[in-house]
Parts: sequence; C-alpha cells; structure tokens
Amino acid sequence: MNSPAMNSPAMNRAQVVRPAGAGHETLYVLLVSLLIVVLAATVVMLRGEREDEQTIASHQIDARRDLTPAEQGLYTDLRVAFDEIQLLREETAAVPSVQALADDGLPPFVVDAGSQSRGGHQWSWLATGAYLGRSQAPQVAGSLLLILPDDSTGQPDVWLRRDSAAVTPDDLGHAALIAAGWQQVVSHYDAGVTREHRH
Repeated sequence: MNSPAMNSPAMNRAQVVRPAGAGHETLYVLLVSLLIVVLAATVVMLRGEREDEQTIASHQIDARRDLTPAEQGLYTDLRVAFDEIQLLREETAAVPSVQALADDGLPPFVVDAGSQSRGGHQWSWLATGAYLGRSQAPQVAGSLLLILPDDSTGQPDVWLRRDSAAVTPDDLGHAALIAAGWQQVVSHYDAGVTREHRH
C-alpha cells in the first residue's frame, strides 16, 4: 500500500542546479597560470648564469675552447698522469722515467693505437724538469711540454707548440718559452664557457 506522502507532487519534482559562473572560474585559472609563467620567467632571467668570459694572456691558450680534440685528450691525460708522477716521485724520491711510465701503461706515455691517432708523440725527460712530447703529426696535435713543480704541493704547467720545429727548450722560464713560440695551456672552470673558436 502506498502512503499519500510518497505520491505527493513535491517528491516527483526534479530541481536543476546551474553552475555559478563557470566562465569566471576558467578566467581565474588562466590568470593564475599566466602569473606563474611570468614569475618563473622573471626568476630565470634574474638568476640565470651569465656568460662571462675570462680573458687570458696572449701567450696562453684555453684548454676547452682552443685545443683540438686530440690535444684535449692529451691534456687530460697529462693532468691525470701528473698525479701518478707525483705519487711515484714521493715513493722513490726520484722523477719516474718515460719508460717506467710507459711500462705502467700510463697515457699519454704508453705507445698504443690511441697515442698514434693523437699525434704519435715521442716523449722524453728533460733534465731541466719537464717531460717533452714531440708530435709526429702537428696538424693533429701539437708538441706538449709538462713542467713539474719543484715540490709535491705545486701544480704542473703544460705548454703547447703546434709546428714541426719544436726544439728542446733549454730554459723553462715563461719568457724563454714564449720567445720560443710555446703557448701555455690554461683551464678556467667558469660556468659560461662556450665552444667558440677564436682565430
């Protein structure tokens, strides 16, 4: 049996509820999105890295921008080899010979397919305190000079000469090397370095 309350007209009536200002909600979402984009762009512009280029002297050459790929590889090998040379120097109280470094398989002193493709350097120890690597293919990579510091706390000095007339330097002073046509290889670890080549 149906009660009179269930059949009343108030129970069968459907009520439609319309969204209040759906167009306004879309506008607010778009405005908030635009504000976020503008704030993000402002932060990026204010905090972005500047491309400040550190200047180097005329007798210097930048290790990352101005070296050929083969020279960059050799330079990296020399920096790594320097640490090993310093350890051997402390252990034996003597500078290791080129042959000893080659026997240890230490690039760039070891002669292998990689060294041949990067200029075929012939390494020798100079009594003045440096390793000289004469390039057999200067168009691929120039001759290199690794000057050891006087003590274990110093840093090595790397010089490059790109012609076939790289004579053995008698004097490892900066002025003498510059006069003989050598260029000092330097590294600047600033954030804005680009691989542009200066000619």
